[in-house]
Amino acid sequence: MELVDILEKLSNACGVTGSEDEVRALMKEFLKPNVDELQEDKLGNVIGIRRGKESAPKIMFAAHMDEVGLMVINITKEGFLQFTKLGGVSDRILASQKVVVHTRAGSLPGVIGSKPPHIMKEEERKKVIEVEDLYIDIGASKKEEAEQMGVRVGDPVSFDVKFTRMGKEMVMGKAFDDRVGCAVMIEAMRRLSEVECTVYAVGTVQEEVGLRGATTAAFQLAPDLGIAIDVTIAGDVPGIKEVEAPIKTGNGPSLTVADASLITHPQVLKLLMNAAEESKIPFQLEGGLRGGTDAGKIALTRGGIPSGVISIPTRYIHTPFSVVNLLDVENAIKLAIATIKGAPKFF
Repeated sequence: MELVDILEKLSNACGVTGSEDEVRALMKEFLKPNVDELQEDKLGNVIGIRRGKESAPKIMFAAHMDEVGLMVINITKEGFLQFTKLGGVSDRILASQKVVVHTRAGSLPGVIGSKPPHIMKEEERKKVIEVEDLYIDIGASKKEEAEQMGVRVGDPVSFDVKFTRMGKEMVMGKAFDDRVGCAVMIEAMRRLSEVECTVYAVGTVQEEVGLRGATTAAFQLAPDLGIAIDVTIAGDVPGIKEVEAPIKTGNGPSLTVADASLITHPQVLKLLMNAAEESKIPFQLEGGLRGGTDAGKIALTRGGIPSGVISIPTRYIHTPFSVVNLLDVENAIKLAIATIKGAPKFF
């Protein structure tokens, strides 16, 4: 299966944070042929193990399987679904979005509705409609009908978006944060030849609500080195100043110098940069991000684990549609492999 096909399957799957079952099944399917052992821990992380020499360092790669989304918190007497956000979703992008409500009886199509602008007061039209004033319409006429359709409080809700090719090198889809990282990790394991290091390829859960899966996985595995494979903001679109988001699509993966959760260990940053330079892989450096990645929790596990981040530049993250350049994805795969091969001389 081609890389783009793997990414398409991962992107189209539902994996709202805390409900990663569909993605977990795909991760197991794609990782199994390329690892010596496949595990699922108690929290739901998928762990593929490629064993190396006993004396060589152990490397943990982490790519989170979950995506931002919504969750049903109430069914009104008229049959509309009120919801809350899971992860960093902006209220401004919610109104009129097509969604899928994932119930025990199956998936239901829906649309996020609000008061029509025709009957809004002037001051209302100028404001972002807040989540408390939005609802999901699934076509039910009353609460009992919605319940008969299978809806209950706690059901996850994902955006109804399908993977699409754009132009020559770009693709658009749902949940590229972080299904792109998952695809990079899967493909890196597939291409990996014999290695000295033991490699843990971990698909983590609940990253979007507190980096939770990486915390437990890193504690269990106790690696010598941690690398999160995630996405970062691509600032090459109108309205963004270079100082706000200097990373651009098509210029290679980004290496985090520092973000809100991590100051990358100097030796790890040196390892990543050397791996890129020796393999002639283009890369970008990034610092000052307000967000964080799984690497932030891996670094603080047990007595401390030197950690870093390989990020793929991605437009419009944490919205229903994201856009990525496949050349950046390809170079991130090459960098992950080069990092594994270069790691023994740094430890």
